[in-house]
Amino acid sequence: MSTTPPSTRMPALFIGHGTPMNALEQNVFTQSWAALGHCIGKPKAILVVSAHWQTRGVAVTAMQRPETINDFGAFPKALFDKTYPAPGSPELAQRIARLLQPLSVAQDHSWGLDHGAWSILVHLYPQADVPVVQLSMDATQSPSFHYELGQRLQPLRDEGVLIVGTGNVVHNLGRLDWGMPENGYDWAERFQARVQEIVTAGQDWALTNFAQMGADAQRSIPSADHFLPLLYVLGSRDREDDALEFVTPQCVFGSLSMMSIALWPSREP
Repeated sequence: MSTTPPSTRMPALFIGHGTPMNALEQNVFTQSWAALGHCIGKPKAILVVSAHWQTRGVAVTAMQRPETINDFGAFPKALFDKTYPAPGSPELAQRIARLLQPLSVAQDHSWGLDHGAWSILVHLYPQADVPVVQLSMDATQSPSFHYELGQRLQPLRDEGVLIVGTGNVVHNLGRLDWGMPENGYDWAERFQARVQEIVTAGQDWALTNFAQMGADAQRSIPSADHFLPLLYVLGSRDREDDALEFVTPQCVFGSLSMMSIALWPSREP
């Protein structure tokens, strides 16, 4: 795990969040998230783009106290009882709206923090003492739209805001194999490795064309929701400055990648 970079700029993170049960568990993945939070230190605020908030148009949570949303099905009562009482930040919501102008960004007071956000934040910042806002993903738009929004949000990193995308590089629930708890199908492993190659080469924009990347990509991304948050993080990347780290690049249960990606600034902005 990296040490805190000597910079006032915040890192940016893509977290492979996996099952909601990770909110309760201690495993190699949740321990890596806790280590990331320790290395980064306490940011001024956190902006989360989650696979689990898709809308028509773009919205940002703008309430003082976002609720913990239990947006999942048949899981233990302990998971439904879990809360993450972090404050919101109407000021950050307004700042995001200004950065994304002339795009209209709705100031939302009804959503809160979905499990894609809070199931990882309980490990990154367990005290729930950092303001958190969520930005929705416009499901009507192309992948390049989401990447470009990430580019426009990059200034937040110089303002003490930690940008976090949460989803999975490989996410095909219909192909899960519970008999493969520590491995992926060949096609899942190949696609994860291909993403690593593209990002390492600094060719992030190529990932906006994932629909044309062949059979491995089609199996790995049967729907775009869990992949798109990665594009926001990569859009916020400074390829001349950011150091790249792949965290827990592992596929599990055949068709789920738990790889996270950290962009560490290496000098003053």
